[in-house]
Amino acid sequence: MSTTTATHRTRTHGGCTPAGRITKSLLGYGVIAGPLYVGVSLAQALTRDGFDLTRHQWSLLANGDLGWIQITNFVLSGLMVVAAAVGMRRALGPGTGGTWTPRLVAAFGLSLVAAGIFRADPALGFPAGTPDGPPATVSAAGLVHFMAAGVGFTCLAIACFVLARATPPTAAAAGRAGPAPPVWSSSAASLASPPAPGA
Repeated sequence: MSTTTATHRTRTHGGCTPAGRITKSLLGYGVIAGPLYVGVSLAQALTRDGFDLTRHQWSLLANGDLGWIQITNFVLSGLMVVAAAVGMRRALGPGTGGTWTPRLVAAFGLSLVAAGIFRADPALGFPAGTPDGPPATVSAAGLVHFMAAGVGFTCLAIACFVLARATPPTAAAAGRAGPAPPVWSSSAASLASPPAPGA
């Protein structure tokens, strides 16, 4: 009897149930989002004519004939972060950390989607033919792009502190702070990259 109960608990906590597999799959999108965003952006930065990594922000890649690639990159990466936030809500359960961390991470994901829909204004000579220097005027789309970045990265930073505060040291030592790695994987790569949306 005790052996059967122990086995059932192990399978449940190990995510072998259908619900557990769904949760792990959702969290997995958080692991993919960061490398996807950085990889696609870097590939464009190294191959698109006129783009200079030393002076151009990755948001500028959303302009020009190939701008749809970066727009898609923003939207897909953002949706993956939102999916990871849903997984975090399922994994963390009730409590301050389980309620607010997923919401804040989802807000960050939605800010990436908004950054793709509302493009940054061409500037600094990119795309080719654009006057050097900042744009003479900031469009409504460019302003929303910038605001999305401010809101998104603020939510992400707060989410990290909320999750850290809500995770007891004993739980972290026992390896029960499962959702934390996907949060950092989905966001740290973007934060470590050249300025993303709105920069």
